[in-house]
Amino acid sequence: MKVVVFAGGDLGDFIQIEKYTKDAALVICADSGVRHAFRMNIIPDIIVGDMDSASVEDIKKIEALGIEKYTFSAEKDFTDTELALRLALKKGARQVVLFGGLGSRPDHSLANIFLMVLFKKQGMDVKLVGGNWEMSLIDNKKQFGGKKGDILSLIPITPEVTGIRTEGLYYPLIDETISMGPARGISNVFMGDSATVTIQSGLLLAIKLDGSKID
Repeated sequence: MKVVVFAGGDLGDFIQIEKYTKDAALVICADSGVRHAFRMNIIPDIIVGDMDSASVEDIKKIEALGIEKYTFSAEKDFTDTELALRLALKKGARQVVLFGGLGSRPDHSLANIFLMVLFKKQGMDVKLVGGNWEMSLIDNKKQFGGKKGDILSLIPITPEVTGIRTEGLYYPLIDETISMGPARGISNVFMGDSATVTIQSGLLLAIKLDGSKID
C-alpha cells in the first residue's frame, strides 16, 4: 500500500510533485504539513502531531471537514513526522512518499533522512520528495526513470558500500566500494531515460535531481 505523508518543511513546486500523490491509499499530515495538503487541494485522511505549528485557520478547517486527528503532547519522544510514519506502517504501508521532509531545520532534515533507514529495516520504503528532486535508499538493486542530463548522486550511509555497479550513467561504477565520507558518488549524469544501480552490501542514499532545473 502506498501512503503520502506531508511534513512541515519546504515543499517546492506543487506542480512538480503532484504526480507522486497518484494512487495513494492514504494521506497523513504531520502537524503543519496539513497546510501543504490544503494548498494542493488535497483533503488528508489523518492529522498527527502536537498541533503546535498548525495555524488557527488550518485547525478550524480540520474540524470543519471532520478529519481524523491523533493529538500528542509537545513533550514526547518522537517528532511529528516520525509519528506520521509510524502510523503509516501500522496502517499497512509498504511505500511512503514524504513531502516537506527537508527545510530550514537541519536537525529535523537529517533526522528525516535517517528515518528512511529506520523504516527500511521494518519493511517500509520511504521516499523523500521535493520540487525538483527525490531521495531514496538502495540496499540491493534499483532502477530510476528520468531523462538525459538528470543527476543521480549516490552517498553511502553505512561505513562502506560494496559491489556498486551502475548502468546508464556517464561515470560508470563497476563492482566498486565507496566508504562513508568521500564524495565519490556525487553528480553522476543520466545518459538516457533510465539508470540502474546495484550493490552487494551496505546502504546507499540515492538523490535524483531534475537536470533542467539545476543552475
